Parts: sequence; C-alpha cells; structure tokens
Amino acid sequence: MTTTIRALFIALLTLSFAGCQEGTDEAPEDAVATAPVPLTAPTTDDDAAWGEYLTEVVRRNLGGISNSPYLYYLPAESTPGFEGEYGRLLEKSQVDIARGILAGNMLAFGSPASSKMADLIIASFADVDPGSMEGVRVLFIGDAADNQRVQEALAPSGVAYVFVEAS
Repeated sequence: MTTTIRALFIALLTLSFAGCQEGTDEAPEDAVATAPVPLTAPTTDDDAAWGEYLTEVVRRNLGGISNSPYLYYLPAESTPGFEGEYGRLLEKSQVDIARGILAGNMLAFGSPASSKMADLIIASFADVDPGSMEGVRVLFIGDAADNQRVQEALAPSGVAYVFVEAS
C-alpha cells in the first residue's frame, strides 16, 4: 500500500513539473495575474491527501531548482508498520546524503508526523561535513515547534534551509 502511495506522490509531482514546462513562457494578453491559492494541510492521516498537499508545497518552493527534488515522505505514526517505514526512510536519506548532493538540488521532507520527520532529518545530517552542502536547498514541511531544532542541525552543512509550516 505504501509503495502505491509513494508512486502516486511521485506521479503527482512529475505531472506538476510537466504541466509547468508545457506551452510558452509568455502569458496570454488576456491573462490576469493572480496570487497562488493558500494551501491547507490535511487534517487527517490520509496519505493521498498528504501527497497532493506536499507535492504542491514542493512545487511552490522550487525557486531556481531545475532538477527533480529528492522527496522524503513519512506516513502518520498510526500507520501499521510505521517504525519499519521510519527505519527504511532514514536509511535511504542517510545513503543519499552520504553519496553527496550537488549544488542546485533540493531535498524535500514532509509528513503528518512532523516530530518524527524532524528526528529523521537531524539524524540524516549528523555526519555531514561543515559547509559541504552549499547550494543545496532543504525544504522541511512540518510543525513550527520542530523548525528551530532542524534549522540548528542543518546550519553547519551550509544548505539553504526553507521551512513551510504545515497548516
């Protein structure tokens, strides 16, 4: 089931990127500039709803990033097998980061289990050499209560840290 949800999350993100790149770079003359619709985080633990929400938050925070971001999603703690999911995602993120992330890339972390995701981010960056990740953007979508400790843990690495409160 979680593989299906992850595939859905990746498909949604891919479709978002494809839609942004189609057509011309110029807006039609009759187009009206509008502000993006504010996003609201799901109030349930529904993986599909969280996938859609996180995909849109990532898309809105790409900035100048042109490469596909590294995406890390952790389901709600009430999900059966959560500890196994956590362990596998931690291992994956640690391996990705140990291999090295090149400047111009983004790592995006989001979950309805914000505190556990914050723990995962901090553990993943524990062995990163100071200043070794300059030019890499890290996006954390979570609770404001977890922001400060993640920011402090990532600061030595040199990443451009972006926090979006899941609200």
